[in-house]
Amino acid sequence: MEMTTMFKKKILAAALVAASLAAAPAMAKVDAAEVAKLGNELTPTGAEKAGNAAGTIPAWDGGIKQPPACYKGGDFLCNPFPDDKPLFVITAQNMEQYKANLTPGQMAMMKKYPDTYRMPVYQTRRSHAVPDFVAERTKKNAVETETVGNTGLKGLNLQGYPFPIPKNGLEVIWNHIGRYRGSSLERTIGQVTPQANGVYSMVMFKDQVAVRNTLTDIQPGEEENVMFYFKQQVVAPARLAGNVLLVHETIDQVKEPRLAWIYNAGQRRVRRAPQVAYDGPGTASDGMRTSDNFDLYNGAPDRYEWTLVGKKEMYIPYNSYKLDEKGLKYDDMIKPGHINQDLARYELHRVWVVEAKLRQGTRHIYAQRNFFIDEDSWVASAIDHYDGRGNLWRVAESHNMYYYNGGVSGYALETLYDLNAGRYLALGFENEEAKGANWDVKFSKVEFKPNALRQEGVR
Repeated sequence: MEMTTMFKKKILAAALVAASLAAAPAMAKVDAAEVAKLGNELTPTGAEKAGNAAGTIPAWDGGIKQPPACYKGGDFLCNPFPDDKPLFVITAQNMEQYKANLTPGQMAMMKKYPDTYRMPVYQTRRSHAVPDFVAERTKKNAVETETVGNTGLKGLNLQGYPFPIPKNGLEVIWNHIGRYRGSSLERTIGQVTPQANGVYSMVMFKDQVAVRNTLTDIQPGEEENVMFYFKQQVVAPARLAGNVLLVHETIDQVKEPRLAWIYNAGQRRVRRAPQVAYDGPGTASDGMRTSDNFDLYNGAPDRYEWTLVGKKEMYIPYNSYKLDEKGLKYDDMIKPGHINQDLARYELHRVWVVEAKLRQGTRHIYAQRNFFIDEDSWVASAIDHYDGRGNLWRVAESHNMYYYNGGVSGYALETLYDLNAGRYLALGFENEEAKGANWDVKFSKVEFKPNALRQEGVR
């Protein structure tokens, strides 16, 4: 636990003003003067518009407002910054020079893999953009959204960020959970859990996601406690193909916990799946992630006490277009111990730092999680996971990129490294697939009903 304590003290010393927010009441209201900052000195989603004093973080100028000239349409993106070169590379040999801006997890990875785990650092580009209607709903949420106990929200305007001016750690976490994800998404992606020597077998998923108020036939007032619907079908390998997971992600999980069902193709039956939550095993993950490791973190936040430590400048994965390059071979991406870090891109950004400790009377395999959340997009960029003895166990990173064809910040890959096992999980591979992420697909509510799972799960 010593590493965690020392790191927390450093952040507190560097971010006294932001850290003072942690003392605010859990249900603190945002007054009119604060709301007026949105779109002025703050971005529409609550980040600082200004750059930093050193000039190493630029001012936000609206992000990527339109696709770059290299983009010719379709599902796959081109790199809008093809001429950028690394400013420097952080390695095990020089990390002490940069440790003030590194997470404990990043430093632990360099110590474990001193010859191969490196962090190429590029020019900072604040590419996240905000559609006008998202900005409007976010401003409404600033005065209308409230937390409900430890697990839910009320007054949430969907497709707007819940707490653009957060007053405590729980509100920051809700900004990640409830962030703008577009209207709907369909994609085919791969997941790997390589052995320590790098040998892997790819599991392919077909994901479908729809925000509740974007369904073509949803009625006003219908299923109002649902935030979004998620359906995931395993399409390969053959031994798993046809299994389908369906989730109705609820908003107020005090009122109504997450609803989940699984269709087992071998048994040809649909059953409720309460284990798809918290530290239940992740789908086809070989024990390498929990259910709430998906999207780096998801689900009801009631099992942790959330402390807002403050805001800090850190090197995080960003604009990871190289990792999403069409035609890039999976064998060139997947290496022993970790992904090919030469394809990664890190930038200096301001992040919100939140410490989560297991709430008394609850259980989870992770006794503590430290979150590093990008201020512009509210995407969790890195999470360090600690076991019950206070030892750093797993290190998660999201290789962020802005999908300018969908107007959404998401991931090229999400990774979760197990320091003890010398293995990892990586999810999001689409480079060798025929199609990339489709943000224009439309869904009806019947497609997310449990009765529809049998039709989806035909082998």
